[in-house]
Amino acid sequence: MTKCEKIDTSTAMETRKNFSSSAELAQRKESHIDLTPQSQTSGNGRDSRFDYEPLFFTHPTQTETWETKFLNETLNYPIWISSMTGGTEKASVINRNLGTLAGKYKLGMGLGSCRPLLHSKDRLSEFAIRKYLAGQPLLANLGIAQVEECLLSGNVHLIHEMVKMTEATGLMVHLNPLQEWLQPGGDRFTLSPFETLKRFLDDVSYPVLVKEVGQGMGPRSLKALLSLPIDGIEFGAFGGTNFTKLESLRARDTETKEPFIHVGHTALEMVEVLNALPSGKKEFIISGGIKNVLDGFELKMKLKAPSLIGMASPFLQPAMMSFETLEKYFLNMREALLTAKGLLSVKGD
Repeated sequence: MTKCEKIDTSTAMETRKNFSSSAELAQRKESHIDLTPQSQTSGNGRDSRFDYEPLFFTHPTQTETWETKFLNETLNYPIWISSMTGGTEKASVINRNLGTLAGKYKLGMGLGSCRPLLHSKDRLSEFAIRKYLAGQPLLANLGIAQVEECLLSGNVHLIHEMVKMTEATGLMVHLNPLQEWLQPGGDRFTLSPFETLKRFLDDVSYPVLVKEVGQGMGPRSLKALLSLPIDGIEFGAFGGTNFTKLESLRARDTETKEPFIHVGHTALEMVEVLNALPSGKKEFIISGGIKNVLDGFELKMKLKAPSLIGMASPFLQPAMMSFETLEKYFLNMREALLTAKGLLSVKGD
């Protein structure tokens, strides 16, 4: 083959490449023409929460992170996989996939209710995911009713043993008075949750956070929690998965109780309350009603204290399918979050 022939081959390849690019471009322009009537917007549909600043943006790279400190560990992204499930065979696969994701991308994660582990290790395998998370924050989870029960029976050591056997960083205590009230056979409190927490915290050497389960918390409760030696609060605000409503769907005689499902506080309300209170060194997980990345981004940027964006149900379906499905979902979320960070600023901040 002569030098001239080599040049001709290279030129032909470049010509084919240009032709392919030209054909693709033409097809794209055809699509633009066809879709223009469906692509009209109006001022009424604008998301007015943000200033859009395109002048200073570069597209996220595959290795770009948004490092965030939480419970003395560094997360690659300010994302918390909120407590979801435990105590069922299905939970084993879900938790393994979620734990693998948290370990691979350096996220934090909360376990579902670890109540089955208080008196037996039979279901420990469903919660034993520390090996997937390496050193990332992992919180065991227990209801305030079980904390009260252990206190009054002199068995607080069972909680400490549960945290130890799950190799958790600490404990998330969930507040759920409305859920318990509505739940068929639900627990009844003898002590107020505030009194239970005060007594429990006298005998704890690991981090403790407190969360609600779908109603959020009002100003008095938030102020009282901030006065306690806890490490942080997860919102569990109104607008997302609501366990009070979930229990009402299981119950039959809820006519007089049903209106209580609709009381509570949104995550935005809780951010505004907390911004007016001294938070000390507390850390926060903003969860409840976070329907998409922009919801979480707005609230994180508004809250003056250190915070993560917590989500549960958006992760649940992909985690049930496969790790690959879950990872793909997360990577899309990650890219959207980094894009928001580069393009948007919250108005008024």
